[in-house]
Amino acid sequence: MMNMMNMMNMMSNFSVKSLGRAGLCLTLLSLTTYSLLVPNLASAKTELHNDTKGIWRAEVIEITESGTRIITGTETETDFQTIRAQVLDGPEINTVINIEDDYLKLDVGEKFYFTHSIFIDDSEAYAVLHRDRSTELLFLVLIFCAAVIALSKWQGVRSLVALAGSFITIFWVLLPGVLAGWNPIVASGLVAAIILFGAIFFTHGINRESAVAYAGTMIAVGLTVMFAMFAVSLTSLTGFASEGSVALNFITRGGVDLTSLLLAAIIIGVLGVLDDIAVTQAAVVTELFSADKTQSRKTVFVKALRVGREHVGALVNTLVLAYTGAALPVLLYYYASASSISMSLSSELFATEIVRMIVGSVGLIVTVPIVTGLAVWYLKDYQPKHASQRSHHGHSH
Repeated sequence: MMNMMNMMNMMSNFSVKSLGRAGLCLTLLSLTTYSLLVPNLASAKTELHNDTKGIWRAEVIEITESGTRIITGTETETDFQTIRAQVLDGPEINTVINIEDDYLKLDVGEKFYFTHSIFIDDSEAYAVLHRDRSTELLFLVLIFCAAVIALSKWQGVRSLVALAGSFITIFWVLLPGVLAGWNPIVASGLVAAIILFGAIFFTHGINRESAVAYAGTMIAVGLTVMFAMFAVSLTSLTGFASEGSVALNFITRGGVDLTSLLLAAIIIGVLGVLDDIAVTQAAVVTELFSADKTQSRKTVFVKALRVGREHVGALVNTLVLAYTGAALPVLLYYYASASSISMSLSSELFATEIVRMIVGSVGLIVTVPIVTGLAVWYLKDYQPKHASQRSHHGHSH
């Protein structure tokens, strides 16, 4: 741990490229590459490691020894096991291997991922990386999809397809593009436009309401990006807030500007809530005009803005609690240590999350009047399809 902290301090002193070379949200990729990189980082220190053969899956077939031991240099006790496991894929498929495990407590029949390393003296070692949770995660995804479809029917199906399209755009366009040297801020902006287009028009249909929501959201995204750049520059954030960021910097040999990567992460992170507030405001304006077509644009704007304020209040609270919940273990660590509140909040880790919360909240706040203003201007004479279905003489413009 001390070695990692020293590396983080060292990396934080590296020069950071200008904001024009932005990165984007590679949180998942960062964590994965960190897992791949751990053996290599250790080898740089000990000069014993020669080659990491790869990462594969295995299944526990027998636990030959188990117990507890004290972690060297600490007073903390940890479980350890010696397990026999059958390799499930890779060049050693069906081979039975022995692994000493002091990282996870595994049971017979559990599947897990492991690393295979070859050392300079031709000895080899296997190390447990993490459990194979793919089946459980797939089950939870199916429950989520079923719940969405049960409540929203066909619109729920469209929203799930749009969500899948968002992930495809991020993983097949954005991430490879940034690693290939694209300007990350420009790339993330274009991907944000694609994601919002699919999320709004595919889910809610191609109509005037959706067009207003999309236009207002894109304006809000632009303003949010500018505020994010200001906030990150003001607080001098480097992007080295996690071990994953350090690992990404090593594996790309400094090819990704982590400050810009932080900016891109903020951009992608706020898209969902901006989409939510924009679509809601456009729908509220439509309903207000449908209820009484004699109302002036100013009257409807004031009424819709009141609804928007309530919605923003709830969403801001959601953002703050979500980020706080994600950082709960770190919060407990600082609370239990001798660090003062001021020192803890000034750390890169906490300052980054605070900036995320503030930027996201400001993005929500500016979205409401922008979308509401566009909606009252363009939707005054708009007759939505669902309204025409309720009225025999209604028609759609």
